[in-house]
Amino acid sequence: MAYLGAQRRRSPRRNIANSNRRQSEGGLRAWFASFDWANFRFYCVAAIFGLFWMALWVRAGYIQLWEGPFLAERARRQHMSSETVAAPRGKILDRNGHILARSVECRSVYANPNLVDDPAAAAEALAPIVGRSAAEIRPLLEKKRSFVWIARRVDDATAEEIRQARIAGIELTREYERVYPYRQVAGQLLGFVGMDGKGLEGLERAFDDQLTGLASRQVVQRDAFGRRFYVDDDDDDMPTGGDVRLTLDLQVQSIAEEEIAAVVDREQAKWGGVLVVDVETGEILAWAQYPFFNPNSYRSFSAALYRNRLALDALEPGSTFKPFLIASALQEGVITPDTIFDCENGVWRSRYITIRDDGRPRKDLTVTEILSYSSNIGCGKIGLELGAVRYHRYLSRLGFGEPTGLHIAESRGILRQPRDWSEADLISSSFGQSLSVTVIQMAQAYLTIANGGVYRPLRLVLDDQVAVDGGEQRIFSRNTTRQVLKMMEEVVESGTGQRAAIPGLSVAGKTGTAQKASRKGGYGLGRTGSFVGLVPAEKPKYLILIFIDEPERTKYGGVISAPVFREVATRVMAYEGQLPDPGALTPAQARAKAREAERAKRRAAKKQEETVVGEYRRELAPVKKAGAPKTSGVVPNVVGQSVRRAVEMYARQGLVPVIRGDGPRVVRQMPEAGVRWTKDNAPEECVLWLSSEKTE
Repeated sequence: MAYLGAQRRRSPRRNIANSNRRQSEGGLRAWFASFDWANFRFYCVAAIFGLFWMALWVRAGYIQLWEGPFLAERARRQHMSSETVAAPRGKILDRNGHILARSVECRSVYANPNLVDDPAAAAEALAPIVGRSAAEIRPLLEKKRSFVWIARRVDDATAEEIRQARIAGIELTREYERVYPYRQVAGQLLGFVGMDGKGLEGLERAFDDQLTGLASRQVVQRDAFGRRFYVDDDDDDMPTGGDVRLTLDLQVQSIAEEEIAAVVDREQAKWGGVLVVDVETGEILAWAQYPFFNPNSYRSFSAALYRNRLALDALEPGSTFKPFLIASALQEGVITPDTIFDCENGVWRSRYITIRDDGRPRKDLTVTEILSYSSNIGCGKIGLELGAVRYHRYLSRLGFGEPTGLHIAESRGILRQPRDWSEADLISSSFGQSLSVTVIQMAQAYLTIANGGVYRPLRLVLDDQVAVDGGEQRIFSRNTTRQVLKMMEEVVESGTGQRAAIPGLSVAGKTGTAQKASRKGGYGLGRTGSFVGLVPAEKPKYLILIFIDEPERTKYGGVISAPVFREVATRVMAYEGQLPDPGALTPAQARAKAREAERAKRRAAKKQEETVVGEYRRELAPVKKAGAPKTSGVVPNVVGQSVRRAVEMYARQGLVPVIRGDGPRVVRQMPEAGVRWTKDNAPEECVLWLSSEKTE
């Protein structure tokens, strides 16, 4: 009861709470029902967006102000890169501006293996484009490097295929390829350039510093995959290398190459070379060597074929060396052109060696004849008269034993000091043995003789001021060189170089046939045939050297090299417009024609004399038949009489005169008129001299 009472006593308060709860729930529902939910949602969204944008601005500010420099540098490294771009090499030109060597732009393919996702797939895609097998390319793409070459210097079509393929990590870069437009023309002289753009041989190597341009760094853009954006670069501001302008004349070079190729093939020789030099300036117009070398494809040639033999091969010159001996001896006053030497009938046994002359044995020869007939014996004796010290001094001043200074790789040759010469060395060096020289050294020495005895450096580059200003010095007097040139002219007119004669022109030259030293010591079977010529002889304009190594068919320089000189000189002078009338005679032919005319005149005089004597005999016959010969008489006076009358007068006196001279009348008689004679003291001979002139 108490419990129930208590419960009853609490129930009014519960009812009040319940009533309040019911009132509260009704009010909350009313509040929610009456709340502006649209505005609430708007403000919530605005707050969220506000917080979001505030967070972005905070983040942006953090990135820009705090991490900005660091991230900017990372972005620059990712999307921009710099490459070292080699500048194109300078051009090599001939004297008239024809381009002998130039650089052309090309593309090369490389890879960044770090950016290649699938090396196998990339290799398969690249293989048919670049012409290599996938097995070759895949190892390159798997290397832990950032740069590897895939293909160097591809053509434009291949480069375009690479760009279209868009293979990750495979890029194109610009390079320059060396091109020689005239292919083999002056190939050994020009040399070639390697894959890295450096000159490896010839002029390309000698003038590499001048020809090579300054490398520059180029900034390029890349995409998110690291691939480079390809754009056509403007080359106008690209620094290029300096040009080299040679003294060569492309037309003269072509003439020389054509002629030397023909003779080397015909004679089955090892190689041959031609040098053409303008005497007035010392400029080399042609530098030809055969077999040819094409520097565009230098990898397909052996070192022996691209070797510049005209400057690098030092050989014994043989008889073409003899004019230097003669000039030295003339300058020292040891000989004159008419000095006579005993040439021992072709065989001379000195104390140490035996010397023989080729050709017909001869006894006494003048110095002119020694050079004309190329007598080794005569030159050996001149060398002994001159002496080693003086001879060596002249050879040194002519440039033997030293490089010529043409700024190309060349041999020094061999010219020992005179203290090392034995008597045998002096004799043999007098006719071009026991020493070695290059063809370019021979050209330098002959240029001195052609230039009136004044040393003038050869020139191969037009702007070579060292050669232009290079200290000319007189070695021989003008009179000495004039005498030597006259002797060399006799070589062509009547000596061993007659095949070099050019109609209408005087030619001075010297033939040479030399034995080649054997690797085993002494001399082997190999021979060299050479000819050096100057045209015109009285005032040389061109110096031309022909050298042929180891000809198989003919070994004599006068037979194989002299005709090459004639053809080269004729064509070069025709090209320069200096060739005389083709029907004109050479000086030798003109002199021969004059000698023939003199002989014809003498034959005509003899024939006329025989005719007169015949008439005399016919007139004398009737007189003899008229009666017996007389046993005494008087010599008649027949001076001024005709031949017929004089014969009749002598016949009546029983005399038979001898007729001499040419003409219709007697101008002198022997014995004198009025001399009496008898059978015992009859004159042994009665002579009548005739003339066409009247006597008074």
